[in-house]
Amino acid sequence: MSDRLIYLDANATTPMDNRVWEKMREVSEVAFGNPGSPHQIGRKARQSLEESRAIIAEILGGSPEALIFTSGGTESTNLALQGLAVSIPESRRTFAITGSEHPATVESAMRLRQAGWNIIEIAVNEQGLIDRDKLNDLPWEQIGLLGIIYAQNETGVIQDLSDIQRLCEHHKVLWHVDLVQAVGRVPVSFHHTEATAASIAVHKCHGPRGIGGLFLKQNVPFVPHSVGGFQEQGRRPGTESVVLAAGMAEALRIWQENETELTSHIHQLRSHFEKSLQLSCAPIIINGAQAPRLPNTSHVSFVDIEAEPLLVALDLEGICCSSGSACKSGSATPSSALLAMGIEPAVAMSSLRFSLHKKQTREEIDEAVRIITNVINRLRTMQTA
Repeated sequence: MSDRLIYLDANATTPMDNRVWEKMREVSEVAFGNPGSPHQIGRKARQSLEESRAIIAEILGGSPEALIFTSGGTESTNLALQGLAVSIPESRRTFAITGSEHPATVESAMRLRQAGWNIIEIAVNEQGLIDRDKLNDLPWEQIGLLGIIYAQNETGVIQDLSDIQRLCEHHKVLWHVDLVQAVGRVPVSFHHTEATAASIAVHKCHGPRGIGGLFLKQNVPFVPHSVGGFQEQGRRPGTESVVLAAGMAEALRIWQENETELTSHIHQLRSHFEKSLQLSCAPIIINGAQAPRLPNTSHVSFVDIEAEPLLVALDLEGICCSSGSACKSGSATPSSALLAMGIEPAVAMSSLRFSLHKKQTREEIDEAVRIITNVINRLRTMQTA
């Protein structure tokens, strides 16, 4: 077992930026009160919370009033889909999603199905992009709700939302966009998506875990799935975490101030990583390579090697990566996202996700490639022995 660990699983989570830690410590000392309390300490906490809300909303292109604080992206997605579905008439209880959605959306769809909804799939092509030629064939007059992931959590493929915008507006369909993997990696704007709702989080971009957000259009019929106090305008009860909100705002502020430099750095590392693997580990397939992708994400099929034994072997050598979404960890089935792209199940079962973060160096990536190559060669030799 290696003494050195190389972390290539940033799409699961990232190490927190020290400046975020420091901001949270400062806020915990001066704004420790309950933001719902009417006294001076409570008002100080409320002020800090609303300042964080305003910063986050400005950076992500929404209004502060539209932003609901949650515990993370999964809760935000559940809150949106379950909350919007309640008001949709029975004649339009069809929910449309791609086969590439995050488990939070997929499991929400299964719950809606149990309640009598029809679930239909939006086709994607071999690169994981929405198949524009088949979009118009969907039964739009029956669809009341649609869910789409903007940046796919396994492949990093980024969707063009323009056709979804146009069709949902024309057919008066409520729709939710999952922005979790995109936030802090590529520019996003809730306003420009024209979506009904959007889920966000920051622990993929060096912010804190345990907090996320849901942008929700004003005056949209919405029924919260939890009850209690009147926090978050009654849309999500429970005492807000002032400290985590401050950390969320700080992580986004840091990213915005360094966006160009960070994007260039991590994109260069990803390109170097993929080119090096193609030279040393062929045959391999970079899934979604011809589509727009997150600059940090590389989803690789090693064709003739099963992913699970490879994952274990790499872990023993100090390489931390994954075989897909952390929220689907432990599944022995092929990735639904890859199957939706038309990838053969055997190839899908040979695939690993490598996702980089801003603290990594060229030297570390070279070392990772060296270790991966040695492990691949060893496993291939064992298969032919």
